[in-house]
Amino acid sequence: MKISTKGRYALRLMVDIAQYGSSGPVSLRDAAQRQQLSEKYLEQIVTPLARAGLLRSVRGAGGGYLLTRRPEEYSVGDILRPLEGDLAPVECATDQNFCERCCDCVTVELWQDIHRAVSAVVDGTTLADLLARQRTIRGGT
Repeated sequence: MKISTKGRYALRLMVDIAQYGSSGPVSLRDAAQRQQLSEKYLEQIVTPLARAGLLRSVRGAGGGYLLTRRPEEYSVGDILRPLEGDLAPVECATDQNFCERCCDCVTVELWQDIHRAVSAVVDGTTLADLLARQRTIRGGT
């Protein structure tokens, strides 16, 4: 399983908004510059995040995006799933009716174990955790 560019950039954007959004809306232009990402690409990412209720758009001069809740209330899984869908490595890990061989397949439990492990990591890591890691990487800034 690979996380797409959209998923990776969504995490970077959400960390940026969490870090800089306490004083007001974060413009995509500013976030794109800080993260060295394309503003046009970020425009494609904010739509599913806003639809999922993770971001709120503020229009007009000084507008941009704000988190809808505190960073510790977002899991990484909350952020990835609107862009990536289910994070299962294969369909049968979550849908036993996907394949007629599921009941007799020796590998289905392996796929389910992988899915549980990935879910435990992404659902057990918060946006606040990523902010704390970023502060450590940047030496407390």
